[in-house]
Amino acid sequence: MGEHDDEELQRAFRMSLQPAPDAKRSKPRDVTGFTESPEAMDRRLQRELRAAAAEQRRLSALGTLDPSSSVSVDNTVASPLTKLRTSTKPTDRFEGLVPLRDAVEKTNSNRAKRRVEDEPQQLPLRVAEQLHMMIFGGNFSKDVLCQWCHQGFRFSPDAETSLGLVQREGGPCGVLAPIQALVLKYLLFITEDEEDIGMKGKPALRSSPLKPLLTGSNDAVEVKLIFSDTQRTWALVQAMAETLWRAGGKRKAVVAVLDIPEMYCEYGSNEQEQDEAIAKALEVLCLSSGKELHRLIRVSTVTSISTLHQQLCSLLPEFRSPWGALLLLFSLLLSRGLDLVYSDRDDPVQPMVTSPFGHASQEIVNLLLCGQAVSNVFDNNMDLGGVSIKGISTDVEVGFLTLLESLNLCRVGRNLKYPRWPIWVVGSESHYSILFALDPSVQEESDIEDHEIRVRQAFDAQDQSGGGGFISPEALQKILLDLNIQVPQDMLNNLCSSDIVVWSELWQALLQVDRSKGGLKDPGAVLGKRQFKVFHFNGIAKTVASSGDVTQQRPRLTMIRVSVPPKWTPDTVLVEEYKAMQQCEVSQGSAVAGASIPEPAQHAPLVDCIRTRWQRATCNWTGDAPSIV
Repeated sequence: MGEHDDEELQRAFRMSLQPAPDAKRSKPRDVTGFTESPEAMDRRLQRELRAAAAEQRRLSALGTLDPSSSVSVDNTVASPLTKLRTSTKPTDRFEGLVPLRDAVEKTNSNRAKRRVEDEPQQLPLRVAEQLHMMIFGGNFSKDVLCQWCHQGFRFSPDAETSLGLVQREGGPCGVLAPIQALVLKYLLFITEDEEDIGMKGKPALRSSPLKPLLTGSNDAVEVKLIFSDTQRTWALVQAMAETLWRAGGKRKAVVAVLDIPEMYCEYGSNEQEQDEAIAKALEVLCLSSGKELHRLIRVSTVTSISTLHQQLCSLLPEFRSPWGALLLLFSLLLSRGLDLVYSDRDDPVQPMVTSPFGHASQEIVNLLLCGQAVSNVFDNNMDLGGVSIKGISTDVEVGFLTLLESLNLCRVGRNLKYPRWPIWVVGSESHYSILFALDPSVQEESDIEDHEIRVRQAFDAQDQSGGGGFISPEALQKILLDLNIQVPQDMLNNLCSSDIVVWSELWQALLQVDRSKGGLKDPGAVLGKRQFKVFHFNGIAKTVASSGDVTQQRPRLTMIRVSVPPKWTPDTVLVEEYKAMQQCEVSQGSAVAGASIPEPAQHAPLVDCIRTRWQRATCNWTGDAPSIV
């Protein structure tokens, strides 16, 4: 009986070594022209992997018949059964299937990854309640909700302001303005083949798609910036993707979308029909609680910037909708992570949309500009008696200026004042607008100006007043020693005569110290002014003209001519120059034809903001004064 069993096993083994017969086909398959679909390949790989696993289990069972066997493998004397039983590893026969198994696992992983990224998930109720509380707090008004639920990302239909997003409601400008600044970055300086947000290189004005239209005489040339819908849409997608990707640490981004089935069923074939369908669906919705947010919002996580671009392109109708600004804010906070947002803020108890007017906090603006929801605008962190408050710790693409600095209520650090591109969000007490230049050279500084910046940075490092602009006499001594500045003893005694040293007094003193001794006085410098042009854009739609019953409302774009004297120019020289300018203005009627008469300086709150970046700058413009409110 044993011999019979052994013969049967040997016969079965010999048969297993023979190649399997080919399957009968009516026609031979053209392998060269055959392309297997991904679904078919996936099913085939799964079948082969299951078959290999079954065979492996069978061989493992056979191998355990005699686990103590130590018979050497010799092809001349060992029986086929002995060879099988003494195999070093049961899986050796199937080593060729390891790549197959890895390919299946990789395919399954990719499919799961695509499923997570492509299919929005419901926002958990706990997260939805935290998100709603973080933004609006527990005591909010219906007016504030109405403001934030009626602001999407829509460009101006007017050709002269085609580069700008239109703001219909107050409050969401804290989201619109930073996105607008980044839109200008892509429209003015970045070409489509340089769209990587980590692009390096010297800033330069792109040659396309700028279409400058020049109007007026040679003495007063007005530049108009006209862009197509395609260019504006591309720039908007890039700007939103950049902010979300940066908030996610350049590793991931979370995109919040609306979950309203009836809205998608009514999508039309063109942009207007889509917008109307979405607006109609949103009219009956309310965002009064975290439960509503949980019910209406779905989120998806992406882990590549290209996938993020694709998602944002497909979701443009939603971001153009009345909830567009809110959806981007949700996406930003979730991309950053609510726990990290809490740790970023100095006072996480306060809502990020402030009462009673629904203005966006500085934390929202900073999250859009630098990817962190910090509360302050100075550089790095500051220690106030054991309490550390957070500022801007990284370089930024577009910067920030504020009227509050001109009122000595805060100090904007170098990171925000000197961004990579000459574009700034301008803040006032109640609104955010945009200042930008077409020429990156407006950012350049002379050697002596660079030296002043180093002195100011050293001063700020010793300033423990929270941006008040003063230090102790001991700190002044350290600065002068570290920077090798040789100040005369009588001047030093005058600076240290009180308990504090104010920056303005130190700056005036350094203007009297020669550059060779570490000061800012340069007798050989040419007292010539830097002159350049900047543009101010205010996205609020205001009435500009009326024709019968039709009232035209649009944003406003203003060109401003800026003249900046060297920082070391004595004030007496500027006073004499201003008097001469006034005399020219009075005698303008009797001036000789063709004579160059300096334009009189004009003032508006925006000029005070500009002077926080370019000290003692004078500005003038044509028409109404630019408004920052």
